[in-house]
Amino acid sequence: MIETESDPNVASIGVGVLGATGYVGTPYRAELRECPGVRIVALCARRRDLLEAAANVDGAELATTDWRAVVNHPAVNYVVVATPDALHREAVLATAAAGKHLFCEKPVGKDAWEAREMLNAVAGAQNLAHFVPFWTRWSPAFVQARNLIKSGAIGDTKVVVYRWFNPRPAHMALTWRDNPALSSGGTIPDVGSHAYDTIRWILGEDARRVLTHAETITPGKVDLGNVNLTEALECRADTGLKVRKGGTADYANISIEFESGIVGSMVLSHATYLRRGLAPELEFHGSDGSVAVDRVHGRVSLMRPDGKTEAVADVPAGGFDLGNRFEQWVIPGLRAVMAGARQESLKLPNLRDGWSVQLFTDAALESVRRLTWVELEEIAAR
Repeated sequence: MIETESDPNVASIGVGVLGATGYVGTPYRAELRECPGVRIVALCARRRDLLEAAANVDGAELATTDWRAVVNHPAVNYVVVATPDALHREAVLATAAAGKHLFCEKPVGKDAWEAREMLNAVAGAQNLAHFVPFWTRWSPAFVQARNLIKSGAIGDTKVVVYRWFNPRPAHMALTWRDNPALSSGGTIPDVGSHAYDTIRWILGEDARRVLTHAETITPGKVDLGNVNLTEALECRADTGLKVRKGGTADYANISIEFESGIVGSMVLSHATYLRRGLAPELEFHGSDGSVAVDRVHGRVSLMRPDGKTEAVADVPAGGFDLGNRFEQWVIPGLRAVMAGARQESLKLPNLRDGWSVQLFTDAALESVRRLTWVELEEIAAR
């Protein structure tokens, strides 16, 4: 066991970050730097200019464009995979083969087959930690909603409505999420994975089948080449470059049937026009009442069958700033596994959840192609 300066009984954590300078990897590194007993050892990214600057900030020993060098670094025992979707599989499989603990960004793979392969690899190795960041499970508004549903406040849940709108500026440039070769499917797996995991976590059950309409409704964007999301958001319309539409859907409407017979509707969007906060983000309608969750304004409301509404809870408006997520949940879970706990015993989202969510997003994407209902069991059987 490697000792730390603060506590000789706590194993130190050497982190390697893949996708270290992206829109996701950058804040993750900032949180990791604040965690006691955690040291960022190695970084991998596509662009040398951003990579060298990041390594200086982190004090990393290694800054490379070769992800294998990070996974195989002898001082790395925890690998954070924050690359584009299509680049997860090889890195995750190599991490499991090396016997190293894993954090994998969602969606965990290009499709459910890859997600299952990764889950099998980790499950077949020694006791490894594996975390998938479905952060909405800790959003105070959703925690309140889950408590209400579990307490029976609305009776038997009958209908769920989810509106996940993440409007992008009209002037922003294309990113890898618009590229079907790198993204697992655009808006549906990107924000739909969060939305679906939130519902399944609150209800305690999975979907049975889905029917989806999806398309790209935002006009063309400029293509600046190899830029990250932050740079794309900073783009201005007067670049003089040609514009083109993205290659993945930025809008989707999904009808859902759950295992118990609950039905639902999910509207997902990165389009400029669907603005957050006009209506509640999430609604649960039951035999004895309804719950509405409005993260933007920080409200959770309960409506009775007679139409009377009460504010159940006031939570921080926005609901997206959860503090240091690694210090609160990720690293404690990792340390528990390092101390001998089984990953499956921890109430933390992992690769099994990632696979379950990807069954849903794959079924939704397949429904777009086939213009019909698609069963999640069919996707799982492939």
